[in-house]
Amino acid sequence: MTYTLTPSATVAPARDAARFLRLVLRVDSASTAVMGVVLVAAAAPLGSATGMPVAFAVAFGIFQIGGAASLALIAGYPVIPPALARTVVAVNALCAVGCVVTAFADFVPLNGFGVVFLLIGAVIVAVYSALQYTGLRRMTAASSSR
Repeated sequence: MTYTLTPSATVAPARDAARFLRLVLRVDSASTAVMGVVLVAAAAPLGSATGMPVAFAVAFGIFQIGGAASLALIAGYPVIPPALARTVVAVNALCAVGCVVTAFADFVPLNGFGVVFLLIGAVIVAVYSALQYTGLRRMTAASSSR
């Protein structure tokens, strides 16, 4: 039996890997945008429930909306630049660490629910970072094997 590689057989893994990364970026973008809008729109009630100051919630929400827009922009590129994907992984990892630090540091007066709220956010962001790292690794491995 003779096997030959056609161009589509060598391009498909790279395309599938890029598709996975693109999907994770889009889901991250959408969920980040929703959370940002919730933080801005419901800053006062959320502040009452978590102990988070309204100004902090609004600033955090605006930061998330900007991040969501950046993620959507990167996901929309015809070819996702590996450097941007690495940046997304790093920023998400830093945000996860930042949420944990904020949850336990005393510079934001959180109550118990506020601590849990930030820790859940840290876990979600860490999962996105891990999925994006996986997608980046698959994408770069598939493109280097061509």
